[in-house]
Amino acid sequence: MTAFPKYPKYKDSGLEWLGEVPEHWEISRSRRVFTQRKELARKDDQQLSATQAYGVIPQADYEERIGRHVVKISMHLEKRRHVEPDDFVISMRSFQGGLERAWARGAIRSSYTVLEPAIKVAPSYFAYLFKCPQYIGALQSTGNFIRDGQDLTYQNYILVDLPLPPLAEQERIGAFLDEKTAEIDRLIAKKQRQIELLDEQKAILINRAVTRGLHPQAELQDSGIPWIGAIPKHWKVGRVRHLFHNLDNRRVPLSAVDRGRMTKRLYDYYGASGVIDQVDDFLYDEDLLLIAEDGANLVMRNLPLAIIARGKYWVNNHAHILKPKSGVLEYWFHALECADYSTSITGAAQPKLTKDALADISLPHPPLAEQEEIVRELTSLCDKLKKASQLFESQIQTLQTLRSTLIAHAVTGKIAIPAATV
Repeated sequence: MTAFPKYPKYKDSGLEWLGEVPEHWEISRSRRVFTQRKELARKDDQQLSATQAYGVIPQADYEERIGRHVVKISMHLEKRRHVEPDDFVISMRSFQGGLERAWARGAIRSSYTVLEPAIKVAPSYFAYLFKCPQYIGALQSTGNFIRDGQDLTYQNYILVDLPLPPLAEQERIGAFLDEKTAEIDRLIAKKQRQIELLDEQKAILINRAVTRGLHPQAELQDSGIPWIGAIPKHWKVGRVRHLFHNLDNRRVPLSAVDRGRMTKRLYDYYGASGVIDQVDDFLYDEDLLLIAEDGANLVMRNLPLAIIARGKYWVNNHAHILKPKSGVLEYWFHALECADYSTSITGAAQPKLTKDALADISLPHPPLAEQEEIVRELTSLCDKLKKASQLFESQIQTLQTLRSTLIAHAVTGKIAIPAATV
């Protein structure tokens, strides 16, 4: 922030959340800047969704962005609120994420409050102000939303006074932040893509190692299994039922109520996608492999399907438990994670990998010495890629902090935005 100049003179805003502001800025009652729009939905209004990530946008656009359908309003349509572009909406969770700017004309749920400009303002300036952590904190101070289960309302909104720079300055600040946040967002997207590429590279190298080994000169033969392909000629292929002991019979599910009564909470409680709670006792006291039995992740593969569980822990009935009959646990972990389960999964609404279906999965089975060699190589590789990903994640965090700080400083007048910068 030291790269930007300050205003020549400041004054006390009289607001704890705002602090000092430029001397020529006004401090205004919020109801003087935005008033409550009470117009009900018009017949031709499209349905809008109030989202913290995208603002208030057509419901169809929101579904397209998130890749799934959302619940449609079917009752009390006549009670919906009309919304105009550049209005702001107080949603049910605005005390967490601020007020949402409307980007389209339409109607919103009757439980939401719509704010329309009472004077001429630059919507872009207030869009950033209303998302500023300092402003959100001031809104939160007007009620105890979490304890009492309250929704933020117009009555909360009017309790927080607003900074009101001259209109031209509002426009300048909004345009400046549009430009600078877009630059930062592009940098963040590049870093996120670099992490994705590292993950893709890691998956390719692991798959190659567990199916081909580490010696490119090795003579190959067809494994007969599509996902495995050709393997070294001296390797074998085995089914899970022959390579592992299945310990599913020792699983015991615990309800959320049962877990809620526990007080010691010393041991991990595993479900289909890993640890989901801590409990007072344990069922297993050895290093074993867990494989998801059900859930959308069997199809989506957004999270690991294979997990190494170590030490003392409890497993519910949503994860299979496998104990290798021989070989290196970490090698089997990688092989199970690489395996193709798509033809073994049943159920459309609730995908499921049954015990028998898992038992029929085929895995490449190299000699013990090569398993150990593969694990050593993959451990080193994963450590290097993890460090690279952590570096990018740290850079993303720095950029996100810069973005948030830049917005907060600009909308509260802590830095001056010269006209020449936009």
